[in-house]
Amino acid sequence: MKIKYELLKNDTKTKSRYGLIHTNYGTFETPMFMPVGTQATVKTLSPEELKSVGSGVILSNTYHLWLRPGEDIILKAGGLHKFMNYDGPILTDSGGFQVFSLAKNKKKDITEEGVYFKSHIDGSKLFLTPELSIKIQNKLDSDIAMSFDECIPYPASYEYAKKSTERTLRWAERGKKAFNNPNQSLFGIVQGGEYEDLRKYSARETVKMGFDGYSIGGTSVGEDKITMYNMIDYAVEELPLDKPRYLMGVGDPIDIIEGVIRGIDMFDCVLPTRLARHGNAFTKCGKINIKNFKYKEDFTPIEQDCDCYTCMHYTKSYIRHLIVANESFGQRLLSIHNIRFLTKLTEDLRQSIKDDNILEYKDKFIKQYRGEDENH
Repeated sequence: MKIKYELLKNDTKTKSRYGLIHTNYGTFETPMFMPVGTQATVKTLSPEELKSVGSGVILSNTYHLWLRPGEDIILKAGGLHKFMNYDGPILTDSGGFQVFSLAKNKKKDITEEGVYFKSHIDGSKLFLTPELSIKIQNKLDSDIAMSFDECIPYPASYEYAKKSTERTLRWAERGKKAFNNPNQSLFGIVQGGEYEDLRKYSARETVKMGFDGYSIGGTSVGEDKITMYNMIDYAVEELPLDKPRYLMGVGDPIDIIEGVIRGIDMFDCVLPTRLARHGNAFTKCGKINIKNFKYKEDFTPIEQDCDCYTCMHYTKSYIRHLIVANESFGQRLLSIHNIRFLTKLTEDLRQSIKDDNILEYKDKFIKQYRGEDENH
């Protein structure tokens, strides 16, 4: 079945909304944070651990799975869910962002037909089109597939952004025609760079095509926060109320709050596991680096009131020892905590929408996170 979005409550003072996403693998509340499992695994975590931290939808990466093990292997395994033993919903991205980062000469490599680039594994020449991206995702059999798009760099001239936006719309149409999996849903992606008219135009034209959900792409690519939030605002104004809205590649806690206030339902980012691999942890009082000397004899959990496995069983001192000794268990413990921090954040945001006090929640969270709260 296709996913269905059910809007249950609008906040009275903001555009934030509480809802449900019905999928083939259960019903999940929104707003939600989705961990990223690039190569059919969320780095260092098992599916059982993902469930324990409150994960619903998780992501996998079309480009990486296309290169290895290959979409046909995953199809023979019975699809991505069986291949990676995850019985929750999975979203696959289109490969567009990887192409954007791997295509060296934008004018030469990005063509109307598709994109030329080199494999990051062996340097071999590759060519990805909207049709091929969709075909690969159909075989992966994820619950949500993404349209193939170009992630516009920042800054970009108006002329470049306009041409790219129009081409992404043509690619979306081509991908939609090629789409052929009745159990899968297809999301359109809004581009347009920093330009208000292009963002709104992209959103309106994408909505006209009739997708199962809508994503806002091309944010968090180097722009300042005000520009980023404006880009979200421009797009959301044109998106329908009865479909999910997904802000791609955003996982900073404050950005998630700002996105929710602007009407976003779904977020994803590699940030929690990437930070963990470098010894960093999210806390309510901001990020900490567990490698700091002051934690050597700190026998308290990362956060006293956190309900994750890491905080229930281990101390900062022990985790610091693991990270300094380059033991992978330390990275795993930090990953569990960091993902739980973001899923708990979205749980709290859902409750604040139900209680009509999301602006008060935002102010309190940001003051504490930035160290401005006199009580901490």
